[in-house]
Amino acid sequence: MPSEPIEAELACPPILTKAQEEEYRTLDQEGPLSLQRALSRASKYFHDDVEAQNTATNTVIGTPPNEKVTVADLAAQYRKEGVKLVDFEPGTGENPREWSKGKKWFVTLATSVLCISVALGSSIITGDMEGAVKDLNTTQEIINLTVTCFVIGFGIGPLLFAPLSEVVGRKPIYSVSIFLYFIFTLPSALSKNAATLVIGRQLAGIAASAPMSNVGGTIADIWAMEDRGIPMAIFSGTLFLGPCLGPVLGGWIGERAGWRWIYWILFAFVGVAFLFTLIVPETYAPIILRKKSQRLRKETGDSSYNTLAEMERLPLIASLKIALIRPLIMMVKEPIVLFMSFYLSFVYALLYLLFFAFPLAFAEVRGWGLGMTGTSFVSIMLGIILALCVLPYQETVYRKATAGGCYPEARLYPMLVGCGILPVALFIFAFTGGFVWVHWIAVCIAGALFGIAMIFIYVSANSYIIDSYSSYAASAMAAKTLMRSLCGAMVPLFVTQMFHGLGFQYAGLLLALISCVILPIPFVFFWYGGRIRCRSRMANKALPGQGCTGEEVSH
Repeated sequence: MPSEPIEAELACPPILTKAQEEEYRTLDQEGPLSLQRALSRASKYFHDDVEAQNTATNTVIGTPPNEKVTVADLAAQYRKEGVKLVDFEPGTGENPREWSKGKKWFVTLATSVLCISVALGSSIITGDMEGAVKDLNTTQEIINLTVTCFVIGFGIGPLLFAPLSEVVGRKPIYSVSIFLYFIFTLPSALSKNAATLVIGRQLAGIAASAPMSNVGGTIADIWAMEDRGIPMAIFSGTLFLGPCLGPVLGGWIGERAGWRWIYWILFAFVGVAFLFTLIVPETYAPIILRKKSQRLRKETGDSSYNTLAEMERLPLIASLKIALIRPLIMMVKEPIVLFMSFYLSFVYALLYLLFFAFPLAFAEVRGWGLGMTGTSFVSIMLGIILALCVLPYQETVYRKATAGGCYPEARLYPMLVGCGILPVALFIFAFTGGFVWVHWIAVCIAGALFGIAMIFIYVSANSYIIDSYSSYAASAMAAKTLMRSLCGAMVPLFVTQMFHGLGFQYAGLLLALISCVILPIPFVFFWYGGRIRCRSRMANKALPGQGCTGEEVSH
């Protein structure tokens, strides 16, 4: 099963049971485990049984078997068949979770730097878009493509990098991707025409997507669930605050030094991030154990030394097929994935819309400079921080709702609140942003409310998707990420024209009305989600009073 999704780690209380957590950490494939498949693979390995080989390579996107098999059951089956499974030896420091606190914190902070370099890269250039338009003698729409192309990379890149990380490990993927991000940022800083600028941003965006899809797994590799609170708070801060920090920094850099210096400073920061990738150790358990098993086979000449991940690993082509096809299938066939992804995509698109709408409200309407316009994004950051502080109280609500057993819909309470706050924020923004006589604080209040709503919706909806499809969480999240990135990428292509054509007030009103139209989506799933899941072959079938008890969930 692929790396534990970032969104699963942000949930409070934890989504995954201890058994599911161990499954994500031990194996590099997703879907229910099968003893019959283990038997056929062991037979193929030791006896070169052609019939067993055919049995082992059954359909990639098949119907999940009814049997519930744990990692321990699977390991016992392989040992029974004569496989000498290689595992971590307690007390030796092989296991990343046994590393010293200092080493764990170094890895946590280093990988968080990777994430913030990517998050900043997506939005810092919005600090001075007009400078590039004038300098390169092009149009605003062409320069806006620098944001569009970068964000598109966020959706495309993980489809490739996720399966590759299962083959080569996290460290090589970090090193190669950040190096490419570093290299492809240089053409943007040196560009003499718009084509060079846009193409460089597209390539940089694809390369930069790797940390966003792997860093969550790194945090899970080294920290046990009960110790993950503060590390995840730091990591989630870079994840959510990074995009809003971009315009703050970019605005002042653009005002004082010009638009090219935005790219030069980004180039330098990404270079520092690349240096971190060279010294960060490998944390992915299947890769560490695979190297150990290879060493044992070489030293002893005994080919029966293998890891559980090696025995269960699919060929790279099959892994790529899963990574590319299964998310699309889930998007089409699973209503929860489709409509929750659509809602999250709308919220994500609004975030990138504000990168262009705030400058209209503050620079164009109120005459603020680039630096002060960028500083206005602090209002969204304050809303995000407030929401992250309040979010842990969801645990109390969740415990009460699941006193008789866990079920996914109990994750939706914050979203039910957030989807009510979102229209309020957009209505305030619509009726205050376009009027110079309205105090600027009103627009900032709208930004803060949007930040609160975004976090409540984002964390809750993602938790619901993962809880509903815990055995296929990586594919469900890949489907969501693809739709979200494509929707977010489209916004720069029309936002300025929309606000100028319709007028600030009516453009904002349109967004607010759309948020009202889609408001019932979480309520529909809250009331009828159980019935919908019961009709799915891939979803968790737990209903109120029938799911796991609190004791089964890891804290």
